[in-house]
Amino acid sequence: MPTRPPHQCQCPNCVAQADHPDKQYHRELNVFLATLSHEQRRLFAAVESNRIGWKGVVGASAITGCCLPTIARGRKELTDLALGRVATQKVVPVSGRPRTEEKFPAAAAALEEMLSEETAGNPMSDQKWARSSVRKLSQRLRERGFAVGKKAVWGMLRRLKYSLKTGVRRRRGVSRDPASRDEQFRYIAELRKALIAAGVPVISVDTKKKELIGNFAASGRTWCKKAPEVEEHDFPSQAECVATPFGVYDVGRNTGTVSVGVSHNTPEFAVAAIARWWSEEGRVAHRGAERLLILADGGGANGSRSRAWKWNIQETLCDRFGLSVTGCHYPPGCSKWNPVERRLFSQITKNWEGKSLRSLPLMLGYIRGTTTARGLTVSARLDEETYKKGQKVTKNDMMRVNIQPHTVCPAWNYTILPTPCLEASSTSVAP
Repeated sequence: MPTRPPHQCQCPNCVAQADHPDKQYHRELNVFLATLSHEQRRLFAAVESNRIGWKGVVGASAITGCCLPTIARGRKELTDLALGRVATQKVVPVSGRPRTEEKFPAAAAALEEMLSEETAGNPMSDQKWARSSVRKLSQRLRERGFAVGKKAVWGMLRRLKYSLKTGVRRRRGVSRDPASRDEQFRYIAELRKALIAAGVPVISVDTKKKELIGNFAASGRTWCKKAPEVEEHDFPSQAECVATPFGVYDVGRNTGTVSVGVSHNTPEFAVAAIARWWSEEGRVAHRGAERLLILADGGGANGSRSRAWKWNIQETLCDRFGLSVTGCHYPPGCSKWNPVERRLFSQITKNWEGKSLRSLPLMLGYIRGTTTARGLTVSARLDEETYKKGQKVTKNDMMRVNIQPHTVCPAWNYTILPTPCLEASSTSVAP
């Protein structure tokens, strides 16, 4: 197909006489020229200027549509080719923007020093060294007096032979009841907004993926000159232990607390982590609060159908601290909408991605060093208690649980009151 529309011949004969014998030839010639490249068209116009007998270059320009300087350049190229000379183009060096290392000679050394410090940092400190993003590195360089941006740091990392490595796997679930799911989402949003406005603490809880403690491969990527060597297989029998992180995210204060257990993931462990958070942080930050809203997933240790979960809330939270605990569970398959997932666990994962969790103190250091630009702060503690699986809660035990289901999705929404308030069981709790 032609690369450009054919030129209309402007030679005197074709313009003056509509039926001139050369007009058909010139029309076909310009259709052919439209299929050539710029260089080929220039050389052909030069050949045509030598063939025609009237006014040479001017006539070829009228026929082909090439300008006079273009045809003159083509004639010179034809002469050079006929004499066996190769046309050479003079290379003119172009001066661009100087590199960051030229403007700030000490910037590269400062960057290497920061990376070295982070690699060998103390895992128990609160320093943000677990994952060195380009944004954080550029910010720290600016604090040292180097006016550099993210692209400049990216270029320096490339020139220092650093690169991003490894990948991430993801999975997504689907709810079986879309109508109830949408109703539950709207109810959680309204209840959460109303309770936060009333000063009631709202927390989001869940258990993060279990982690093998040892020199095992970690998902994610990190800046390094050479990929670290890890074990070929991730056998739990070769691990120092299996860590179970349980997170409590305070929605209103944007703070997180993670209890790392070395036992089983049970309802007793989950409620104990919440009770420890309330005892050490919650009742101090929310002084005078008598009610607590817990947002949780629909399954697992904090599942909506778990008897042990509700019984432990009654024993460990309500009766011990005199709290009225409202539980709202997300529908099955919708755990990714739980705030603790995207606001706490995702940030922790980014903080240690590509890093092997070789010890429990190292893991706790990564969690404590997790921060965000919006001011997230995270604390972590080790729970060395042993929690047995299969805790039995009988029907008689459940009868002693002072629970009041809500009118909206009662299987997922309920309020548990302290045992001394049994006389108030006949009154409904305003959701």
